[in-house]
Amino acid sequence: MDEQEGHTDAISMTPASDTTFDPVELLATMGRDFADSRDIDKTLRLALVRITDYLRAESGALFLLDDSSKTLTCTACTGATDIEGLVLASNQGIVGRCVQTNRGELVRDVELDADFFRGVDRRTGFTTRSIICAPMSVRAERIGAIELVNKKGKDFRFSTSDLRLLETMSSSAALAILNAHLAEALLEQERVRRELELAAEIQRSLLPEAQDETFPIHGINIPAGAISGDFYDYFTLPDGRIYFNLGDVSGKGMNAALLMAKTSSIFRCLGKATPRPGRLLARINTEIHETATRGMFVTMVGGIYDPASGEVVLANAGHQPPVLQGEDGQFTSFEAETPPLGIQPFTRADGDIPEVKLNLDGGTLYVFSDGITEGYRPDGTMLHVEGLLDMLRDSADLPAAKRLTAVTDLLAGGGRPLRDDVTLLAIDDRLNANARSNTARSNTSRLKAEAKPDAPTTEAQNADTADYSLLAVLTVPARADRLRLIRHAVSMATIDCGLSETAAGDLILAVDEACQNIIRHAYGGDTSEKIVATVSREGDNIVVLLRDFAPTVDTERIRPRDLSNLRPGGLGTHFIRECLDDVRFLPSPPGGGNLLRLEKKIR
Repeated sequence: MDEQEGHTDAISMTPASDTTFDPVELLATMGRDFADSRDIDKTLRLALVRITDYLRAESGALFLLDDSSKTLTCTACTGATDIEGLVLASNQGIVGRCVQTNRGELVRDVELDADFFRGVDRRTGFTTRSIICAPMSVRAERIGAIELVNKKGKDFRFSTSDLRLLETMSSSAALAILNAHLAEALLEQERVRRELELAAEIQRSLLPEAQDETFPIHGINIPAGAISGDFYDYFTLPDGRIYFNLGDVSGKGMNAALLMAKTSSIFRCLGKATPRPGRLLARINTEIHETATRGMFVTMVGGIYDPASGEVVLANAGHQPPVLQGEDGQFTSFEAETPPLGIQPFTRADGDIPEVKLNLDGGTLYVFSDGITEGYRPDGTMLHVEGLLDMLRDSADLPAAKRLTAVTDLLAGGGRPLRDDVTLLAIDDRLNANARSNTARSNTSRLKAEAKPDAPTTEAQNADTADYSLLAVLTVPARADRLRLIRHAVSMATIDCGLSETAAGDLILAVDEACQNIIRHAYGGDTSEKIVATVSREGDNIVVLLRDFAPTVDTERIRPRDLSNLRPGGLGTHFIRECLDDVRFLPSPPGGGNLLRLEKKIR
């Protein structure tokens, strides 16, 4: 018997001693065993024992060819010698010759065959005299061979009929092995398919639930494959503002999907305690840079939208520029100022990603992945940014969610496979802008009535208000960082009224100082309480009404301090009165609080 080196113990499986078969019965029995078995290795061992016994050989061995077709390994043996685990070169010995030529071998006298290797005989004391060997193959696919040694009897020689029968049995074993491998491959494919389905289901669970049309933020994600490297999310903070993001992980497959899940989870977890998008993205960058697979990165946009004011604070780390479509239909884009997350630590002194502040003013901000702009229309042309903007412009009258599906249906509905994941997010301020406008009109009517409580409802009143025009009404949280909105509104009003640059500066500074006083003295510091500012033109005057909801103040105690007393404090009231033509508190409005009227003449 052929040998290279090494062997392990065989598992003996001998059928009952009184069991006999004719050739047809033996083949039928082996076929049933192979069909019924769930353990192909065990069944092959049993088949080898039956073949060896039927052909009355002293020893039998089953060799399998490895995937590289370079080696043969004895995976089962029976009889006088134990060579299980023996490894041969795929062209070594008589069994190697059999496999290489894919033809049966009958060697009646091994002493006359130059390929016979005597190593096993020298080590075990066994004497090999005759060998038959039949290939296990299915068409051109070679699997291995079955080798039998020494026919029991006086001359130890096998016959041609023995070889023919062994070839038939080897073919049956080869088919069983191939079927088992195919079954294993199918089971593995099914396992992978189920794992991908589970991964896709987990990914979908990370996306936010779709909202009704009254909600200002809508998103859509269509993976190019089973799983996606894109993601988006949004969630509402306790103060009513809404955090949102959209990201795109480099690469594809499971690694990209895992990094997508990690990044999205970190954003939601840290976002609830980090109300600054630039700082949040910087913290995510640190986490990804420390742990992500080398070479992987994430492009990402994160922001906070305030429905009460329409303001958005935006941070962009290497992502496609978001675009704002204003009420006039014009688009403005916002370029990234830092590289993608995970590539390198940020070197800015404060460690944050730069932020940009914008006001949607009834428009819609769109954030999208490159799968949108690099996607194909049904005619085979690439959409590009210009094509996306044309579609958004044409669908501007639709609700936000339907605008998104109009784009994705075009890219995914032409029968052409998607090149990349398709993800699109819309932050739509239209409904909230209308609500703010309605509130503003209601507040204006109420504030006018509160400012003139004794005015008669006669034609004289109509004449008195004929030159009245409302310029702006807005409600902002009583925080110093929100006063910029009021300063902007007053500045725009002064331009509309033709106020001189000096007079406009005086009015803006006085209004800002009055708001600072409300925050410091009425509310006792920054708070989520509100300041309502109404800017109007009354004849030749610009009038600003500032309302707070703090306890009513004693107006007699709010007086400018004597300027001869140079101690700190108390100069704000003096400054306001010096800058303006009239400053006075109006009667406390219904519901409490304070109402301050500031007036500046249009020179």
